Amino acid sequence: MLAAETQPNPVLPNPAEIIIGLIAFFILLYIITKKVVPRFEALYAERSAKIEGGIEKAEQAQAEAQRALEQYRAQLAEARAEAARIRDDARLEGVQIVDEMRAQAQAESERIVAQGQAQLDAQRAQIVAELRGDLGRMAVTLAERVVGESLEDETRKRGTVDRFLNELDAVSAPAGK
Repeated sequence: MLAAETQPNPVLPNPAEIIIGLIAFFILLYIITKKVVPRFEALYAERSAKIEGGIEKAEQAQAEAQRALEQYRAQLAEARAEAARIRDDARLEGVQIVDEMRAQAQAESERIVAQGQAQLDAQRAQIVAELRGDLGRMAVTLAERVVGESLEDETRKRGTVDRFLNELDAVSAPAGK
């Protein structure tokens, strides 16, 4: 039994081991708190800063994208307004061109009608002159047959013809009115 008493208890450790274990634990604890923990804290702070910076960058990028979208929409609205203005201007210009062409066509038509009227008046005057001459000759021939003498004298002939035509004009003028 004595031999059992001299053997150390397996459940209870040796006090020298406990002291050495405690000293090693405190040295290890000191090294961890002075060297390892600051590095972990620095890495944790760096990662937190990166994450927060990433979030801020993402928010900034989103805000910038929103501004670009608003600018694009404003430019699109401006372009649509410009297109509508150009379309309206083209429509007005088309109406003006049509009006100008109508005015030109009307002026050309009036010019052609006036020219035709002038030609008609000239032809009418020419025909009237020709008919007067023919009528005068017929009148002289008829007068020679009726009177029975020759109206060879040019002065008498003209006087007779003029008198006859004047009488004819006087008779036809009241009938024309």
